Amino acid sequence: MREPSRLTATFKDIEMWVIELANKSILVVGGGISGLTAAVEAAEVGYEVFLVEKSPYLGGRVAQLNQYFPKLCPPNCGLEINFQRIKNNPKIRFITDSVVENIAGEAGNFDVTVKTNPRYVNEKCTGCNKCVEVCPAERDNAFNYGLNKTKAIYLPHQFAFPMRYVIDCDACQGSECGKCVEACPYGAIDLNMEAKNTTFNVGAVVWAAGWDPYDAKKISYYGFGQSENVITNVIMERMASANGPTEGKIVRPSDGKEVNSIAFIQCAGSRDENHLNCCSSVCCLASLKQATYVREQYPDAKISVYFIDIRARGKFEDFYTKVQAETGLNLIKGKAGDIKEDPQTKQLVVHAEDQAAGKITDEKYDLVVLATGMAPTTRDCKIPADVSYDQDGFVASDPQVPGIYAAGCVKRPMDVAACVQDATAATLKAIQSTVRGQKNG
Repeated sequence: MREPSRLTATFKDIEMWVIELANKSILVVGGGISGLTAAVEAAEVGYEVFLVEKSPYLGGRVAQLNQYFPKLCPPNCGLEINFQRIKNNPKIRFITDSVVENIAGEAGNFDVTVKTNPRYVNEKCTGCNKCVEVCPAERDNAFNYGLNKTKAIYLPHQFAFPMRYVIDCDACQGSECGKCVEACPYGAIDLNMEAKNTTFNVGAVVWAAGWDPYDAKKISYYGFGQSENVITNVIMERMASANGPTEGKIVRPSDGKEVNSIAFIQCAGSRDENHLNCCSSVCCLASLKQATYVREQYPDAKISVYFIDIRARGKFEDFYTKVQAETGLNLIKGKAGDIKEDPQTKQLVVHAEDQAAGKITDEKYDLVVLATGMAPTTRDCKIPADVSYDQDGFVASDPQVPGIYAAGCVKRPMDVAACVQDATAATLKAIQSTVRGQKNG
């Protein structure tokens, strides 16, 4: 299309000319809520999208939640809408079990190399479960943070997208067993699959690789990993989920007993120069939400929250006030010092300062939940481009190479709604950079 006349061109003429100039393809890294948002927003304005996810399913950490706050609805509501948009849009190509190994070039012209690890199950899989029925090997269920086990061949979770099984090669006995191959009536299992590299050209990159829970074992004085009844907030989400390891029942992991008392320890590793310097923003709200889980199951349970500050900014202030009134929380301003376990009863003693009362307390609980912070995936796995990071590993600013933009929790801790907004903004920047890149080229 010829450049429109500045005197006679309509806005539509100029818009169409600019769009035709662009390299209309975008790489989105990460299949969580930020990556899904970026992918569908770019595709629905005409861009070809390559969506790369390292796990065997899309949905990220959101798929592991029991409920969103403040509406307290299940996450599958929001995820299913995005999955439908992906299914119905031929411009989106999603690649699971994959990582980006190299990015070279400039805005409007990036060559990207992606390594795809073998899934050992192809597109013929119907999810019939016959393979699982004969598999003799087991593995820890990573989706449930190791609280239960699956077979070596497994469906990542009940609502997995794509709805296709995968084999854990570390647990599988391989061709020496082969029972799953024999049991599959559709020829969907290929134990000879190998890793492969794919290279493609895109105009821009949106890096939305999400976050990991901070490793609570590093906070040794809280006893995570030593006492079964000290869990983290992400484990609590799985325990409260109907498709979780306890089918939604909140119990003591040590013996499966009901919970009569529970403590939420805020800032477990956050706002701490020895761990994460930043405030993880959503932890207070997550604990408030989880208090509603407990109160619903145990109307008479003692629920305490040890905090430095309760941070529920803006619209979430109403949520905080509502939960506090309905659940009868015992809010204790003071950082917990340590947690000890009674070897006989398995109860946990939380040693803390109660600043309001001006005294040191030792309170017993059946279960303790650590509100661990959000560590960006870029803390350990850097973007293969010229990018700067802050002391916690978050992307500090847009990279020196135009055309590569961070989105969501690799930039800072965010709730789901904020991730959607930020991913939309990053997608717009990416689209604009493809246009500038082509014009400059």
